[in-house]
Amino acid sequence: MHPGERENARGTVNFLLMKNFSSLFFCLIFLPGWCVSQSRNVLTNDGAWCWFSDPRAIYSGDNRIVTGWVTRDGSVEAASLDLKSGKTVTKTLYPQLEVDDHDNPAFLKLSDGNVLAMYTWHGGKKGALGVIQQVTSTPGNVSSFGEPRVFLPKTDELLRKYVRETYTYANPFLLSEENNRVLCFGRWIGFKPNLITSDDQGKTWSAPKVIITSKDLDVNNRPYVKYYSDGKSRIHLIFTDGHPASEPLNSVYYCYYEKGAFWRADGSRICSLDQLPFHPSDASVVYKASKADGKAWIFDVVVKNDQPVIVYTRYPTDTLHQYYYAAYTNGSWQHRKIMDAGRWFPQTQPGKKEREVNYSGGMTFDPSDPDVVYMSHQINGRFEISKGRTRNSGKTWKLSPVTRNSQFDNVRPFVPRLRESGQKKVLLWMENKKYIHYTDYDSAILYKVIK
Repeated sequence: MHPGERENARGTVNFLLMKNFSSLFFCLIFLPGWCVSQSRNVLTNDGAWCWFSDPRAIYSGDNRIVTGWVTRDGSVEAASLDLKSGKTVTKTLYPQLEVDDHDNPAFLKLSDGNVLAMYTWHGGKKGALGVIQQVTSTPGNVSSFGEPRVFLPKTDELLRKYVRETYTYANPFLLSEENNRVLCFGRWIGFKPNLITSDDQGKTWSAPKVIITSKDLDVNNRPYVKYYSDGKSRIHLIFTDGHPASEPLNSVYYCYYEKGAFWRADGSRICSLDQLPFHPSDASVVYKASKADGKAWIFDVVVKNDQPVIVYTRYPTDTLHQYYYAAYTNGSWQHRKIMDAGRWFPQTQPGKKEREVNYSGGMTFDPSDPDVVYMSHQINGRFEISKGRTRNSGKTWKLSPVTRNSQFDNVRPFVPRLRESGQKKVLLWMENKKYIHYTDYDSAILYKVIK
């Protein structure tokens, strides 16, 4: 077996401390939270991911999921999970790239069934700069990922205008109604969201375009973006002014891409590709931050009844993270508070000031059922994951446990994209034995099949 590959068959996880039916019955009746915490399915005991390179997990066909992460030594890995057998196969894509969870790979199923992986260094430096891509030679088989190819999406003209060359994140999507064109977004030239396109399944790429920029160019300002696509004609974007640690009134905006242009939620056009970039205020304003209600950051966007729904966080203070749900209804955004979720999850060291006070536990939609949100929040000081369901557009939420009474924090849940009817539903998340910083972690990737 190739040293970068590991095969590991995993069956159903047993309750290790239960010896007979009577003890199982006692657990289910009297200690349901404890039972939840013991059902622990592990994809890897060594893997972490950030929140802005997606899709980080996809269905690649036949009840198989492809995902990936960054290990403690900075290696980028891809893995497949067979949901019928529980078998996993892991492949090292790039050994010891960089110890930084921002480098997790994103995945795209190409029109021929093969999988494209894309990732970057965090910002980059001389000799370690650019976007990295790899493609399988056998559909769905992560062992067949080819050698990494590094490329620099830039032009001299764009660099003269936007000054700063940096490459972080990759977000690839395929639109079948654009003749299977691939569009990839990332925070690249100018420290701003960029877009490149490919009409040959990622073999070659167009010159990049800056999508969003501040009105007065500030190469230290960096809008954060989350994306969601129907795989046919639209790519939805939610984004912010910048980082909440740098923008005291960090607000949330929405637009979508379709047919060579960007559009507001009401269907009015912002601009064509040739007219890029646009400013945040040109898009639909979802949440206008205020000192009273707090700055914001974003978690996920999907579509319900052809209209966008969003989950995001407000920070009235750095230690109070509030989860919100917003739906575009009858021409306006309706906001509903889900919960007070606790504070940041990094483990602040004694005598040290926390560097990432806005790292909430995180939320993710189930795209096939947008009334369901999985969320990581503090319970008795530990970050646990709950499944939230609303039946009244976010006015009320019924919570059920995914994890409880855990030994370690559970954060950054994610529902794999591209699920087809009949395929099992799965939730992935990150378990932190240690997470001091995005360059200092000891994390695992867990999963659960959702009934």
